[in-house]
Amino acid sequence: MNQRGVAESTQWAILLPTLLLLVLGMVQLGVWLYSRTVASEAAAVTADLRATGPAAEAAARLAGERVATRGGLQQVEIGVAADNGYLVVTVSGRAPVFFDVGQGLIVEHAVLPLERVTP
Repeated sequence: MNQRGVAESTQWAILLPTLLLLVLGMVQLGVWLYSRTVASEAAAVTADLRATGPAAEAAARLAGERVATRGGLQQVEIGVAADNGYLVVTVSGRAPVFFDVGQGLIVEHAVLPLERVTP
């Protein structure tokens, strides 16, 4: 084997893992961004349904959980708090990432004013 063949194989041995890491990193970034969008949408759906009154809280949580799980989030938890005339919905879950280096946990919030129903 000549020196040119050794130099080219050494270049590919360095370049190929770098390119593979770059492509997988871009795919993981896309999955993470999609998971944030799903969690945000689940929080918005839950807040919209719950803002009409406390009686709708169970249905609102169920709808938010359905949006999150069908969007791919795992271990979904939905928190609802109402105080000072505002409704705060927190949706948390884990994104299905390849390498979880701390960014797998997704937490999104939705804040709405509470509707007052007067007879």
